[in-house]
Amino acid sequence: MRVRDLLTQRQRPVVTITGEKSILEAMKLLTEQKIGALVVVDDFGDPIGILTERDIFRLAYRHKGQFPDMKVRDLMTRDLIIGLPEDDVDYIAEVITQRRVRHIPIMDQDKKLCGIVSIGDIVKAQLTMAEVHVRYLTEYITGRARTDAEK
Repeated sequence: MRVRDLLTQRQRPVVTITGEKSILEAMKLLTEQKIGALVVVDDFGDPIGILTERDIFRLAYRHKGQFPDMKVRDLMTRDLIIGLPEDDVDYIAEVITQRRVRHIPIMDQDKKLCGIVSIGDIVKAQLTMAEVHVRYLTEYITGRARTDAEK
């Protein structure tokens, strides 16, 4: 399965924020949209970073009540790890595991943001693929698989 397959199944736009917004505004957006990460974009809509719930949680602990007015640009991760629609889901799973991230923005061939994939999306896709394999093998072993000519 390819990342593009995941993106077509989701049908949900990527939620973005600019670096000039406050952390409090980012928290509101994360909460309202029920998501775990925001892609930070510049004035042209190009990704320049990512801000996650974990980033905010760590900031809140370190700065106690002082963080709500801080800017997204001050907290975002600038070293973006991106994926491509053509990437295999297993490859993205490996990147997520090795780099210890939970969200990967997906960029198309024109270097435009076309989606975001979460660890939950990857796990769900891998479970679906495993279920298909189990069903196929079970039908094969039990002889219940039918060819197109038998149908």
